Amino acid sequence: MIPELGHFALILSLFVALALGVLTVVGGQTGRSDWIALARPGAHALWLLTAIAYGCLTYAFYSNDFSVVYVVQHSNSSLPALYRIAGVWGGHEGSLLLWHFMLTSWMLAVAFFSRQLPDAMVAKVLGILGLVGVGFLLFMLLTSNPFLRLTDVPADGRDLNPLLQDPGLVFHPPMLYMGYVGLAVPFAFAIAALLGGRLDAAWARWSRPWATVAWMFLTLGIALGSWWAYYELGWGGWWFWDPVENASFLPWLVSVALIHSLAVTEKRGLFRNWTIVLAITAFSLSLLGTFLVRSGVLTSVHAFATDPRRGVFILVFLIAVVGSSLTLFAMRASKVRAGGSFKLVSRETFLLLNNVLMTTAAATVLLGTLYPLIVDALNLGKLSVGPPYFNAVFVPIMVPVLLFMVVGTFARWKSDGIAELCKKLGATALISVALGCTLPILAGHWSAAVALGMSLALWIVLSSAQHIYRQLRDTARWRSTPWSFWGMHIAHIGVAVSTLGVVMVTNYETEKDVRMTVGDTVSVGGYTLRLTGIRQAQGPNYRADVGDVELIQDGKVLRHLHPEKRAYFSSTMPMTEAAIDTGLARDVYVSLGEQLEGGANPAWAVRVYYKPFVSWIWGGALLMALGGTLAALDRRYRKKKAATASDALVSGATA
Repeated sequence: MIPELGHFALILSLFVALALGVLTVVGGQTGRSDWIALARPGAHALWLLTAIAYGCLTYAFYSNDFSVVYVVQHSNSSLPALYRIAGVWGGHEGSLLLWHFMLTSWMLAVAFFSRQLPDAMVAKVLGILGLVGVGFLLFMLLTSNPFLRLTDVPADGRDLNPLLQDPGLVFHPPMLYMGYVGLAVPFAFAIAALLGGRLDAAWARWSRPWATVAWMFLTLGIALGSWWAYYELGWGGWWFWDPVENASFLPWLVSVALIHSLAVTEKRGLFRNWTIVLAITAFSLSLLGTFLVRSGVLTSVHAFATDPRRGVFILVFLIAVVGSSLTLFAMRASKVRAGGSFKLVSRETFLLLNNVLMTTAAATVLLGTLYPLIVDALNLGKLSVGPPYFNAVFVPIMVPVLLFMVVGTFARWKSDGIAELCKKLGATALISVALGCTLPILAGHWSAAVALGMSLALWIVLSSAQHIYRQLRDTARWRSTPWSFWGMHIAHIGVAVSTLGVVMVTNYETEKDVRMTVGDTVSVGGYTLRLTGIRQAQGPNYRADVGDVELIQDGKVLRHLHPEKRAYFSSTMPMTEAAIDTGLARDVYVSLGEQLEGGANPAWAVRVYYKPFVSWIWGGALLMALGGTLAALDRRYRKKKAATASDALVSGATA
């Protein structure tokens, strides 16, 4: 009965989402108050129905209901309870249900936190999100139903992919999906503004916190995925330029540009058309990521689906969303009046430059991701585009981004002068370059790449410190400082911290693959690792060979590390569980490979790494997310409805 209830809830959700989408969009356009009034109750009902469906699937997993096809494919009675619950999104059908549940959760949040906005605008936003939900519900019900039943119920399930039996599964997909799906909200605001024909500063102010929160979740999701791959795959890498990794990175890059463009539109009324295009592009790229992951065109440890019918459905849905959005934009764009003017040297110019650079970076990543697929589809052969391409084209674009990031925060709105900017930034630039070129010597050998990266990171940190010092110097000014000020500089410092981590680990890491027997030692990064034994251990659904390794420095044992090589009962796939000693300035990483020789004292393949500052990559991401959270909580986004509506009228009159 539980699966049938979940299936019925999905069907009912489809009709509610369709009614909500059509009635509230039409009501918002025509001013019908009775239809507008349906928006918030409709969003509540849609969330409740989706929650019921999601709860039913979760219960089926938890209770080992192997009459459900999806449960059989992705669970097992010996699977720990935590992974039975997280296994709901461990496969294709459940991940789509999670996607839709996230979408309705965002709708619920918009309905609750947007009471200060005009009801007609909120109705259109919720209606547009409801129509997006219709597409995903049709996708699930027609091609990816998670509640399909079996007539012959097996005694047990096939088990969850061993690669996913990790705490990373619990946190990474939900966080990433919150960011992915959250980009639908600024998209909906943009389409609602286009429908209303009023592209003023008000809609930018309304949608900016939603874009920032979605970006914050996307940042955390990408960082968690990177960390998960780092410790789980046993390769010691934190980013592989995997096509599915790129699928999440693309909307992140464009959403960075969107947030900054929204700031200019809100503050100065400029870049209105550009901001609309960015909002459409960011959400379109999140849909493209769905197509890449679930169409079967990719082979990846992250990819789920292999059914081409699903790929065709998503492709048609993507074309419909993007095509209709761009058509509406083309119809409205010519009616948007130009905003105020600005000089060549101004904050607007530097923000625009960074926007262009970020979208260019996204375009290069998109090209490298799609080009092999296009070549394959045209039967022109197999082509692989790997890290050399991405590093060669992406890194040079990021250098001016980091440079202009600082200049833009010091430049004045409308107009500034080069001499004034040099006066403000001259000392900071000299100190950053001097330290950036000197400090790499302490790391053992000087590198131009490290000197450049370190100079840029110090440039960002010192300039933010300069801003913060000036703000704190004046007590009255400090108390009235908006949260967005702290959020911006914390996020910028986070970018610098991640940049420094990337530069240091890329240029100074050490890797050794060695053959070891009990008693053997290997040295890496000033540490000695001694293999003291190999023992067998039993897990809830696997057996493991566990290495006992001593981490030694200056003759003193600092820690005992225990890398594992696991064999799961229901799968022949071997899994590596690395052992990592993490410090503020370095990681020592040990991975146990295959047994090479038997006998009384068997030999094992062991891989060890010394990774300086690698944890700074994820620490910087946490700072970015914290900065985004503070910026989204700025009090100016919580103004009274009357004041906001008044602002909208004034902005519309001057547009």
